[in-house]
Amino acid sequence: MARNSRAKEYLNKKMSRPWYVRLPSIICNVIIAVIVLILLLFLFLTITEYRPADEESLAIEGTSSKTLSEGDSLTVLTWNTGYGALGDNADFFMDGGTKVKTADKERTLYNVNGMIDTISALNPDVIFLQEADINSTRSNHVNETEMYKAAFEGYESSFATNFKVAFLPYPIPPIGKVYSGIETFSRFEITSSERLQLPIPFSWPVRMANLKRCLDISRVPIEGSDKELVLINLHLEAYDSGEGKILQTKRLRSILDEEYAKGNYVIAGGDFNQTFSNVDASAYPYHEGMWACGAIDTADFADGWQFLMDNSTPTCRSLDQVYAGADLSDFQYYMIDGFIVSANVKVESVETLDEGFVYTDHNPVLMKVTLE
Repeated sequence: MARNSRAKEYLNKKMSRPWYVRLPSIICNVIIAVIVLILLLFLFLTITEYRPADEESLAIEGTSSKTLSEGDSLTVLTWNTGYGALGDNADFFMDGGTKVKTADKERTLYNVNGMIDTISALNPDVIFLQEADINSTRSNHVNETEMYKAAFEGYESSFATNFKVAFLPYPIPPIGKVYSGIETFSRFEITSSERLQLPIPFSWPVRMANLKRCLDISRVPIEGSDKELVLINLHLEAYDSGEGKILQTKRLRSILDEEYAKGNYVIAGGDFNQTFSNVDASAYPYHEGMWACGAIDTADFADGWQFLMDNSTPTCRSLDQVYAGADLSDFQYYMIDGFIVSANVKVESVETLDEGFVYTDHNPVLMKVTLE
């Protein structure tokens, strides 16, 4: 009993001291608590980190409605969907804007349905989509991939994850949970689809909460031939210092050469986050202080490869400010979406469709080709 009394007396004396006397101890306890929380967060992110294999087979869903033969023509569309939350009402902190959460659920559904309507009206044979979310805080947990699959009947599809983080703690407020990837649709039968991991330019701990960029490689048989149409959907590095784009482009180049050497028809399309050197992008000059895209020197590739971007309309806009109502005369635009096509594919046309960046920060690019 005496011991308990002395303990209570000690605690009472300690708590009765003025707050400024106890302040160093309070600060110390707060610092320790913050450090413990940070360590727990790093442990959680390390345990839950998405670690894909270098090569993974992808599930093929849906039922195709067309066959493909040599001499046939087809249309291919690529569109970065901005995870359904980067419409003309959005700015984003990574581009110099202020917002982290850029759309509520109603606006997310509006954006996704708007893109579905636009694509359906164009009725392309092949669709390459980037930044399609499955379950992400940033897109209000709308399963966009299921919406696309439900809308595009008569297509086979595959989905390759490139961004999967249980909780992204950056910035304040945090981005939160992200589950996203690239999605390919084809009206032609897909015999196989594969996720191929691209080089990751980030090391631990940044790597844990960052994208794991990849290629979605889908193979379409050619009737009466042992050749294939190889469709490569891609979304290359954006927010690196440049080395990531270079390494990923080199890896892409080796895959392209390997497939063409087999005699296959090859179409690679998507968001390169780079401008091709053969494209005149002078109409969209770089503004100091903005996000800067990279550049792909077409001379680094073997002869015969075709690098295709339509510069009559920008393919992407900056997210440093809201687009609707902005002064568009001096806006930051980019040319970063397009296609690389093998020499045995005749390109009939390439067009960037001006959708006014209403549903996403990218415009779709539509290409018509013939298999020679």
